[in-house]
Amino acid sequence: MAASCCSTAAVFSISRPQTRQRFVSASQLPQSNRLGLSIWDQRRLEARKSVRASSLGDSKTAAVTGKSWDKLIIDSELPVLVEFYASWCGPCRMVHRVIDEISSEYSGRLKCFVLDAAIDSQVAEDYDIKAVPVVLLFKNGEKRDTVIGTMPKDFYVAAIERLLSS
Repeated sequence: MAASCCSTAAVFSISRPQTRQRFVSASQLPQSNRLGLSIWDQRRLEARKSVRASSLGDSKTAAVTGKSWDKLIIDSELPVLVEFYASWCGPCRMVHRVIDEISSEYSGRLKCFVLDAAIDSQVAEDYDIKAVPVVLLFKNGEKRDTVIGTMPKDFYVAAIERLLSS
């Protein structure tokens, strides 16, 4: 099952005024618009491409995959934080920044990783991840705590401190 974005219950709808459609043939379109997209759809598509490219490109947190899961998470001697995310998830990018800060602040005491739930869906299913972002905390190979959704940094730090003191 693919994880959905945003574990918050709020749903927002933005309506656009109705516009008159004008039909053109593919030969009349610029080379970059052979799909017949409107200018707004083109801009949204370009924005999505840039978001996907930059969603983890500047992240300091290492990625874990299904293949490396046991070695990096289950067999780790240090406690581990894993953020489940999806490249298309906006709130996940906010959590990335927080996890990057936590990763450097807790260096040597806690390992931090990110896992793309859309790509490694089997791991997400194994831990019953239904929506992203979700942060799981592990100690001695066992899942000890879960933080669902986008939370303030203090919330993650409190969960980490509870994990380290247990």
